[in-house]
Amino acid sequence: MKILVPIKRVVDYNVKVRPNGDGSNVDLANVKMSMNPFCEIAVEEAVRLKEAGKATEVIVVSIGPAKAQEQIRAAMAIGADRGILIETDESLEPLAIAKCLKNVVEKESPEMVILGKQSIDGDNNQTGQMLAALCNWGQGTFASEVVLADGKLSVTREIDGGLQTVQLALPAVVTTDLRLNEPRYAKLPDIMKAKKKPLETIALADLGVDTKPRTQLLGVTPPPERSGGVKVADVDALIDKLKNEAKVI
Repeated sequence: MKILVPIKRVVDYNVKVRPNGDGSNVDLANVKMSMNPFCEIAVEEAVRLKEAGKATEVIVVSIGPAKAQEQIRAAMAIGADRGILIETDESLEPLAIAKCLKNVVEKESPEMVILGKQSIDGDNNQTGQMLAALCNWGQGTFASEVVLADGKLSVTREIDGGLQTVQLALPAVVTTDLRLNEPRYAKLPDIMKAKKKPLETIALADLGVDTKPRTQLLGVTPPPERSGGVKVADVDALIDKLKNEAKVI
């Protein structure tokens, strides 16, 4: 069984992002970039399925600039077998990304696509659902547990107020939540081996996908600074402030 894992290159989660000088976007100059944390969980889960004998090959795909090869190599150091980079310097929206991934799905014919539920930059939570719809596959989103047995997929997903388990026929799309697993640290020998694993590069233009944006970024501004807190004399004073100043009750 072949598993496809889309990953995204994003600003490292430890970096405090800020707008660039003209406020047109986030300042990415000399900023550390990493694999999106939710994508890393997806890679770990796919590798665990392979180690358990449930999968035969794990393929990582990313869409982005040439430097995204770094994140693909990082995924291969975790245990993915090979990588595909759809190279572009454009910033694509989730629908365009899903269309590109559908193109890869048609080419590779995986039985399962597992990816992060969202990226920490756009925070859209759309690509997995759109890909499932374009492929006409079942989907298990926000997965906190994935069980593959007898050719079927059981996905426990986190929902408001508890957990829900859905049974999916393959092929299917799964999006990962934080509690699914804890990604391993890649060992130095595995990092060295990853440098020799095959990595195919495809130009975005060669896919023939409509990537025309449907939305426009008007500007980026930092959040307002938080003012200092105050002490209140008693509970009645706290309730009065919440009701008449904060207007939250």
